[in-house]
Amino acid sequence: MATAPEKLLLRLEWKVVRRLDGRLQGGHRTAHRGSGIDFTGLRPYGDGDDARHIDWNVTARLDEPHLRVFTEDRELTVWLVLDRSASMAAGRPGRGKHDVLAELALVLARLFGRGGNRVGALLFDTGMLRVVPPGTSRRHALRIGAELERTADSRGDTTTDLAEMLDAAGRLARRRALIVVLSDFIGDGDWERSLQRLARRHEVVALRIVDTADDVLPEAGLIVVEDAETGEQLVVDSADPLLRVRFREAVDARDARLTAGMRRAGVPVHRVDTDRDLAEALVEVVARTRERPS
Repeated sequence: MATAPEKLLLRLEWKVVRRLDGRLQGGHRTAHRGSGIDFTGLRPYGDGDDARHIDWNVTARLDEPHLRVFTEDRELTVWLVLDRSASMAAGRPGRGKHDVLAELALVLARLFGRGGNRVGALLFDTGMLRVVPPGTSRRHALRIGAELERTADSRGDTTTDLAEMLDAAGRLARRRALIVVLSDFIGDGDWERSLQRLARRHEVVALRIVDTADDVLPEAGLIVVEDAETGEQLVVDSADPLLRVRFREAVDARDARLTAGMRRAGVPVHRVDTDRDLAEALVEVVARTRERPS
């Protein structure tokens, strides 16, 4: 009998992976030049460039040093950093943030693995860390899915330390890698400094998983609001105009801090809403990645 991860992966392979296969590899370009097989053109020589890649024939014709520029096409090691904290449980049944995270993790593991890249996973909740070493096969993607099921059952209720999560990824990825952080980025800790350290050594991409509950306070009169991370509860009047204004201001300030911190670290952040078609969201991520200057 097929396990839950197997059933999920079969559905995703049919609905998402087939639509994206090939696009993800083309969307990734390493920051390194000169040793690949994909020749992309010529450009003038600049200070600090490697003189070994000067095209002497073109240089002689133009009377100005020019470099041959390549896009590397080599195997990657990809680490998926998966936030399994309590706030990721928000959302409607079957389509909460943790459901979307699981789908994204399986799709990315399968797509990168089909391209010959090695994919590992770090499943993080404060006080608990599980690691799936890098691998390439379909069975390996299912192993990541099985670990996601286990952490869903054992999730704690403490506030996520985002800095600790990013530092754990830095300790784990010893060689240069592509690190994809999947999280709602709701938590505490001096995460920006940790992100900057991580981005200096690796290529880092953030996929921010967002549910309507994160951004909108429903107008339902008196409601019990619970902090998903700490379990603290408070009765509030959701129709109170002042409360709604303060809630909106808090959401906007949170988003602004996140955007500014990502920008300072040089890390692209892509929003993935729980009600969005997964294939469409990933196509948009790839398109935006291609638009970024190298």
